Amino acid sequence: MRPIWKGSITFSLINIPIALYPASRHEDLSFRMLRASDLSPVNFKRVAETDGREVPWEEIVKGYEYDEGKYVVLKEEDFRRVDVEATQTIDIIDFVRLEEINPVYFDKPYYLEPQKSGAKAYALLREALRRTERVGIAKVVIKSRQHLAAIKPQGNALVLELMHFADELIKPTSLKIPANLDVGTREVEMATDLVRRMTDEWNPEKYTDDYRSALLNLIHEKIEHGGRTPPGKGPKKRKATNVIDLAAVLQESLDQAEAEAGSGNKSRRRRQKNHAA
Repeated sequence: MRPIWKGSITFSLINIPIALYPASRHEDLSFRMLRASDLSPVNFKRVAETDGREVPWEEIVKGYEYDEGKYVVLKEEDFRRVDVEATQTIDIIDFVRLEEINPVYFDKPYYLEPQKSGAKAYALLREALRRTERVGIAKVVIKSRQHLAAIKPQGNALVLELMHFADELIKPTSLKIPANLDVGTREVEMATDLVRRMTDEWNPEKYTDDYRSALLNLIHEKIEHGGRTPPGKGPKKRKATNVIDLAAVLQESLDQAEAEAGSGNKSRRRRQKNHAA
């Protein structure tokens, strides 16, 4: 795997040479726009709004709309003038407790790998973060854009997680969210019991993208059927729980959770017995 960025972590007078690697991947399925009559691929043209004429790339400039219909054009030298990518540093500004950060601020993780001369300082920062239970809050420029980021220890590695700036987050003030509703004590106790029964240890391998798998299966089935959709029904829509039936639904959910727990215990005992044999 090739690094997407090379630079250094800096805090106070310490400088740690590192390389940045992606820690996640997106596996979205790619679709083409086609004409229905003959499945001919449809391409998009760059057309000017004023006269509908196609515009070649060499005649296109970048403009910022500062007022309705009014633009200021920015050239490449303008972008270079404000570009801070040349610093190639992850500048740690503060150290804070991880639990103090609202999870909505986190966006995308990257692995940090120390370069030859930075291994000891890398390990030193990792252990200091682990012992103090802190993360480093930093600023870094990647692909000509500055990001807020957090540096966290994860096993033997340091992870850089890009974050949103505060002004990038939308507050939910316009949403109709219930505040202090009169929720019955019995319902709260039953819901709490249900949460406890459904609680398990975190295992990320347990969760997979069911939609992508189902869509791929459908694509393969359509290929086998000459492009026709195979017979079958889609998933049933689940109705919202009626407030009047809430207690009954909670009790039914508890019974189901208890039955599933009993089935799981039997399976575990069976596996342990077979293993012992």
